[in-house]
Amino acid sequence: MSNDQGPVRALIEGRPVLLVIDIQASTFIDDSAVRAIDNMPGYADRMRAARPVIDACHATGVPVVFVQEVHRPDGVDFGRELDGDEDVHCLEDKPGTALAVQEMDLRPTDYIVPKRRYSAFFGTDLEILLKGLRAQTLLMVGGLTDVCVHYTFVDGHQHDYFCRVLSDCVAGSSVAAHDASLRAMEYLQTGAVRMSDEVIAALTAKETQTGAEG
Repeated sequence: MSNDQGPVRALIEGRPVLLVIDIQASTFIDDSAVRAIDNMPGYADRMRAARPVIDACHATGVPVVFVQEVHRPDGVDFGRELDGDEDVHCLEDKPGTALAVQEMDLRPTDYIVPKRRYSAFFGTDLEILLKGLRAQTLLMVGGLTDVCVHYTFVDGHQHDYFCRVLSDCVAGSSVAAHDASLRAMEYLQTGAVRMSDEVIAALTAKETQTGAEG
């Protein structure tokens, strides 16, 4: 059953902010056949696809927030995170844990939010930052679709943000998990799952409109 009476929302409602979720150096330097966290085929290419979106946000003045999963070397802050299929990952003393600075063109004017859990909202200052930026729409790229992206989306939804996940710029632990999570996010907010080209077009149109109004 679908909600045919719900309001039709714009792709971007109010002020947008881009969340670049866990696009870290390991994606581009670790080509191991067996990884600490399973990745669907084409994972690295989907992370690279986020770069034009980041470029568009830089060009149009949309704030970019890089979210970085990081854990202490002794593992004290993993909690229940290793109780499932994931092995030890994102230790703060490992080169692969660093953000993909060059690949994603991280700039001094961008924001960095480290996290110890899957959701970018849990135990971080993201909510304070978003309130300061007066964010209304959260654009999400990165990984994993079925883990950190999904849980960040859910928390964003429960904090009453308009959430948009760019389906060609996210990747999951498997194709099946990726697809299922996209369906789950679309269930929460109709129109949440979008493509990067339409988001870039919307950002450009919004800047043009804002400039005309000014």
